[in-house]
Amino acid sequence: MALSDKPILSDPMITPDHALLKTILGDKMGWWDTIMDHTIANYPSVTPVWKYYNDGKQWLFRLMKKKDTLFWTSLVEDTFRITFYFPDRAEQLIEASNLPARMKEEFVNGRRYGRIRGLTVRMESEEDLDKVRELIGIKFQVK
Repeated sequence: MALSDKPILSDPMITPDHALLKTILGDKMGWWDTIMDHTIANYPSVTPVWKYYNDGKQWLFRLMKKKDTLFWTSLVEDTFRITFYFPDRAEQLIEASNLPARMKEEFVNGRRYGRIRGLTVRMESEEDLDKVRELIGIKFQVK
């Protein structure tokens, strides 16, 4: 984890809510809202879940589709990161997607956790919204 990726939500006694997120994210809160609005509008079966994890000493957000995690989100200094985990069978969909070549290569050559691999988008610009939308679509295509 880079120094700039220091976790922000580290107090187990303070449950994150929209007001707290807005305070932390500032202008980037619009990106959070855009992602949530897009996901809920297109995939109404999703459920948001915040949970404090002692192993990482931070709150993490995950968006669930039934019992499966669609993606994980952590707030870090100045922004947030969204991580998707895909099974190996998603490789063909990822390679055929509109994702940047760097991300495709990162997935193909990425560390394997059993039969899954992760892709993380650190929200830095408007273009990152397109990456997240693309990854959400892929996640719903993988059976």
